[in-house]
Amino acid sequence: MHHEKTAHVSQIGAAKIVSASGGDFQPSPHENIAQQKKIANPAPLGLGAFALTTFVLSLINLNTRKISEPNLVVALAYGYGGLVQLLAGMWEMAIGNTFGATALSSYGGFWLSFAVVLTPSTGIVAAYTGEDGVNNFSDVFALYLWGWFIFTTLCMLLTLRSTIAFASLFIVLDLAFLCLALGEQNAVSSPSTTAAFAKAGGSFGLMAAFLAWYNMFAGMADNTNFWFNIPVSHLPWSEKKKLERSQV
Repeated sequence: MHHEKTAHVSQIGAAKIVSASGGDFQPSPHENIAQQKKIANPAPLGLGAFALTTFVLSLINLNTRKISEPNLVVALAYGYGGLVQLLAGMWEMAIGNTFGATALSSYGGFWLSFAVVLTPSTGIVAAYTGEDGVNNFSDVFALYLWGWFIFTTLCMLLTLRSTIAFASLFIVLDLAFLCLALGEQNAVSSPSTTAAFAKAGGSFGLMAAFLAWYNMFAGMADNTNFWFNIPVSHLPWSEKKKLERSQV
């Protein structure tokens, strides 16, 4: 009886170490892995919602097929990137994943607020048109993007001891916000600079979308629906790699 209990604890400990950081949207292994397994992993849902919405917006930022108006993104930002990602973040809170709850819920809020800004009936964009007819919305929108750059930087720092797949997602997303903020900041003084930064932001955003999809797939794939575990490549200084080196 005592031997069975010891083996059970050992198995739980092993699960905590091998838990996929990207697929679980957690920089480090879950402390409450046993509780987490009682319900489905909400991280892939949130990652998928973020990926698709970011994918479409990034293609528009890149002026794909000469499309430059972000109207379609408003629908995605309300329904998928916003609402669904927010719900996934709330379920992350239910399983005790503080990072996942904070990040997914926040980016869900980002997409919802982005949609509100772009909805004409709110009058937000029009409110920044002065008596001279010049609209300086880009200047204040740059402040909005700088705020999200700061938030993403803080999240990114918490992923630097996890996996390459997970950390890379936040690194390129951080660069996307940086480029977009710089572009909006120079919209009035240098339109050509803004266009260049918009394309750079679109490129980084596109990479972030595919990395989010990759992490989503890593969180969904297991031996019941796929042939092998999706590699996420733990960083050399991560807890997983330290454990592997200690066992050599």
